[in-house]
Amino acid sequence: MLRREFLLSSAFAPFAKASPNALTLAAGPLTLEFEPELAFVRYVRLGSDEVLRGIYAAVRDSTWGTVLPKVTNVQVNKRRGGFELTFDADCTQGPISFQWRGTITGEAAGTLRFAMDGTAKTGFKRNRIGFCVLHPLKECVGQEYVAEKSGGSKVTGKFPELISPHQPVMDLRAITHRVNGADAEVRFEGDIFEMEDHRNWTDGNFKTYCTPLAKPWPVDVPQGTNIKQAVTLTIRGARSTKPYRPAPDILLFPIDQSVTKLPSIGVAYPTALPKAAHIRIDWRPGDPLPDSAAPLEIAALVAKPADLEELAAKAKSRDVARFLVLPPAESSTSRDWFTRAKSILKGAPVGGGTNVFFTELNRTRPDPSWLDVACYSINPQVHAFDNRSLVENLEPQGATVVSARAFLGTAKIAVTPVTLAQRFNQFSGKPNPPDPREGSAFAAAWFSSSVKYLAEAGADSVTYGMARGADALAPILDFATGDVRPLRSTFPLRAAGLWLRHGQRERLLAINLEDAPQKVRLEDKKGGWRGATGQRLRGSNSLYLELEPYAVSIFDR
Repeated sequence: MLRREFLLSSAFAPFAKASPNALTLAAGPLTLEFEPELAFVRYVRLGSDEVLRGIYAAVRDSTWGTVLPKVTNVQVNKRRGGFELTFDADCTQGPISFQWRGTITGEAAGTLRFAMDGTAKTGFKRNRIGFCVLHPLKECVGQEYVAEKSGGSKVTGKFPELISPHQPVMDLRAITHRVNGADAEVRFEGDIFEMEDHRNWTDGNFKTYCTPLAKPWPVDVPQGTNIKQAVTLTIRGARSTKPYRPAPDILLFPIDQSVTKLPSIGVAYPTALPKAAHIRIDWRPGDPLPDSAAPLEIAALVAKPADLEELAAKAKSRDVARFLVLPPAESSTSRDWFTRAKSILKGAPVGGGTNVFFTELNRTRPDPSWLDVACYSINPQVHAFDNRSLVENLEPQGATVVSARAFLGTAKIAVTPVTLAQRFNQFSGKPNPPDPREGSAFAAAWFSSSVKYLAEAGADSVTYGMARGADALAPILDFATGDVRPLRSTFPLRAAGLWLRHGQRERLLAINLEDAPQKVRLEDKKGGWRGATGQRLRGSNSLYLELEPYAVSIFDR
């Protein structure tokens, strides 16, 4: 069943800023952060391993819009080995007014419980009210779990390695997996839960949520309705584990000596950028084709075969990189449209896929023999829009390419466009404004890291859509048709590195993904790097860097 949670465009402003000030708390061997601005529990760790990426309560309207909580009266009572934290949350927007009390308790034995008790102050329609639990990728992908069903039976399974197009676990009362030598049980109360593979929308987690999507929505919530839910995490069999402490510096090092080709990188019209491989345009019947010094990537939003004839006539004398046939009536391009398009559009590769999220391509997979190119778009704000979540949603961009390659074979993969904000609501069709962070240091760090993950995973083409700040891609475009050497970061949510090579030239982009200065150490025996001001950086096997908040520092040799 297709559905998605879409943020209201007016919600950008409150959190289009640096990461919120988080409270650091401990519950026996567990450490965690609580973000008061979002009523969000984040990074529940057992030692250095994440047990849960996050826990939060969501209120979604009838078009999957998120109603933001206004959090007040935060009270924290720390006690030996644990704590109790309470707060009030008011989710009011338009016809919706839902107020709830949050209580989070941590016990020395290694138990964490998050409870909500809420009341509808008005009558309204909702698609969801309840907890979402985020399971981390690094500690879960490929790992076994035991799922307890609502009736009490238990089944075993594995968190999927390739991105699952549909819910991997359903009808959940509890789920248990191993982490850092212990059993971590997550138990749910107040509704039936199920899990989806959030990488379909490039979120860096698996999400367990309520209510099951098989139930009809939207749902009428009468005034006065009381909703109570709870999530309890219990750690069993933990060995003596030191509390998590962030490392003083971050190590970047090559995964191996292998290289991948840097994708052809373009931008979306009307942005112009020297050395861009192509310009994407969204073409509708009746539209002219704009003048462009770069080849056109034409996303054809067509409704009938005659529209393809019109496009073919207009594109006859133009330099076209590729045609992408994306009928708005289809979530993913059907074989009939591919067949028509390939018989009509000449002179350039013809492809299709989806104008929205990877999940649509994943759920309706084309036969690779139908098309030359398969496409999907990316933005990191389907479910959250604070800076930390956007950073979490970088690495899974590469996972979409790896999973797409598994069912597309040798067909080219075009990721287009990649934007910071959602362009439009998939269900209402209403456009969203550009993200106010475009053109900022944060955006430059985010887009540079996006290139890293998509390039290292082997994307053939990537198109970036941004109203401002496209010049952040210029240092990368200097290495067009070059190679990328994979780099791993010991703390990928804090810093990333992009290593480019073209002939004898090499370039390193060291990227700070936090709003605080970072120390980064690069293991590299060759040395000889030159900084932006021309100074030579020498050392035995390590290059030591100090990066300003959200800095992208460039070094050549």
